[in-house]
Amino acid sequence: MTDKQPFNIEFVAKLLLKRELISEDQYKDIIIKGGAQRARLQKHQESSHARRGLHVYETVSPAEVISSFNLEVQGKNGKILTEDAISAAIGEEVGIKYLKIDPLKLNLDTVTSYISRPFAQKYMVIPVSEESGVVTIAVADPFDLEAVQDLQRTKKIKVNIVLSSKSDIMKIVREFYGFRSSVIEAQKEMAPSIDISNLEQYVRLKAHAEIEATDQHVVNAVEYLLQYAFDQKASDIHIEPKRDSSHVRLRIDGVLHYIHKIPKTVHLPIVSRIKMLSRMDIAEKRKPQDGRIKTNYKGKEIELRVSTMPVAFGEKVVIRIFDPEILLQELDQIGFYPREYQLFNSFIRRPNGIILVTGPTGSGKTTTLYSALKMLSSPDVNIITVEDPIEMVMEEFNQVGVQPAIGVTFANSLRTILRQDPDIIMVGEIRDKETADNAVQAALTGHLVLSTLHTNDAPSSITRLLDLGIPSFLISSTLIGIIAQRLVRKICTHCAKERFLTEEEIIHLQLPAKKFKVSYGEGCVECRGTGYKGRTGVFEVMDISERVQGLISDNVSMTALQEAAKAGGMLTIRQCAIRKMLEGITTYEEVVGITG
Repeated sequence: MTDKQPFNIEFVAKLLLKRELISEDQYKDIIIKGGAQRARLQKHQESSHARRGLHVYETVSPAEVISSFNLEVQGKNGKILTEDAISAAIGEEVGIKYLKIDPLKLNLDTVTSYISRPFAQKYMVIPVSEESGVVTIAVADPFDLEAVQDLQRTKKIKVNIVLSSKSDIMKIVREFYGFRSSVIEAQKEMAPSIDISNLEQYVRLKAHAEIEATDQHVVNAVEYLLQYAFDQKASDIHIEPKRDSSHVRLRIDGVLHYIHKIPKTVHLPIVSRIKMLSRMDIAEKRKPQDGRIKTNYKGKEIELRVSTMPVAFGEKVVIRIFDPEILLQELDQIGFYPREYQLFNSFIRRPNGIILVTGPTGSGKTTTLYSALKMLSSPDVNIITVEDPIEMVMEEFNQVGVQPAIGVTFANSLRTILRQDPDIIMVGEIRDKETADNAVQAALTGHLVLSTLHTNDAPSSITRLLDLGIPSFLISSTLIGIIAQRLVRKICTHCAKERFLTEEEIIHLQLPAKKFKVSYGEGCVECRGTGYKGRTGVFEVMDISERVQGLISDNVSMTALQEAAKAGGMLTIRQCAIRKMLEGITTYEEVVGITG
């Protein structure tokens, strides 16, 4: 492989200088300050471990020390020299392939079955994959391979060595071994019991579930799972019971990723623990339940909305993660073009009337509404919301949660709200005639009402209100504007490439017959090989102009409404998505995915 030589700050700094990633001045600065910086990082790391009750000694790597200086890469327009970039350069220098570890692509059993946690921590190595009898092991130090060679001899396995950053390796050691050891210990302590997770009914003592739910190993397993989801910027966690095991999946940028398989005996205690945290009835397993958890991650509050539902093999749990940085954004940051932003901004500044936001589940309607309310919020305005359930608790608003079981519905909550001296009312969803009637009455009596509807585009919201039984003259006199929206994934800026649309693609999108240059993501370590990173909104903003008002009648045609809206300058969702594609923000596949 490689000859043994000192793997220190000076060696790494020299190779970075040789590869022109740093300048001569930066090299000298690293040599002078490197020792003191390393000592500071070591002390910080040890105190961090002590706070978490970990008795582990980790050597700070040369790449960690150099990356902590936040040096700019030469000739890369302000790009910072990261630990990953340094590790990749080391790999090229010593002839070992560099691998950016993607936790979503690791198999829990592969990672944890070949070596013990103390071994992985001591030598900073981790198995990352197994194929055709060859185990790929990631190492942090390319010159200290004795431990891997010993492993190869004792385990009688073929080993392929790759280089990864020490931070990535130790993060996997903590998360994977921590989760696995917690699950295994919990499994050992679960008394054998009758499996009630199939459709047959069995009698079982209630106290057993309560004991399981307070087991320390289960507590740790849930803690590891939540932290892992936060780290991956997941929007949802799915815990799904199957016949012989349970599967854990995370939704990231709108796509579900399979993460873990856990033993069936541990599923019930994990569900019970989550129920306890979200103040649900842990003894009730036959009915769906909803709850919420408020927690802290990296200094910011995060809300979790928990839903349980009985399925064929037990209770399925879905935890929705509400990150304030995503849910509460500035209106001009969520994807509006200037015309659409100015129109929507003018809608929400009106003293009274109805504004509708439409789109399917998961299209970002809540983000749009909350961002608008945040912009309108001030000490001299009374904002009241009626939601099912409350998406995120905000002190600036007066929020009411719908509870049909005790008669608290959208409709009767709206009636009560009108006696609470509101200025702005947000109704989670207009589902029936009674709610629609009350929303119209609120608008007629001088209130601004924001709500959602489930329709495919903006013009069809008018026909939906007519279907609900709202008279056409009331719709034309109260409706201010309609926003239909979708979410598209954004191309990863680190691996964006260009290509021309094919003739078939141009015909499919009904574009004029000429060449169109578009972008796509090739896949890289920053986007986990997906080619996408983050999402943005695609908006269809319809102004209820005098021309549109004149068309609203009981027998109005959708075509007439669409033509009137387009004549007023409305971009359809398809047109907006195509524009984002031609600007290099999203891909052809995403445009087709949301518009058909």
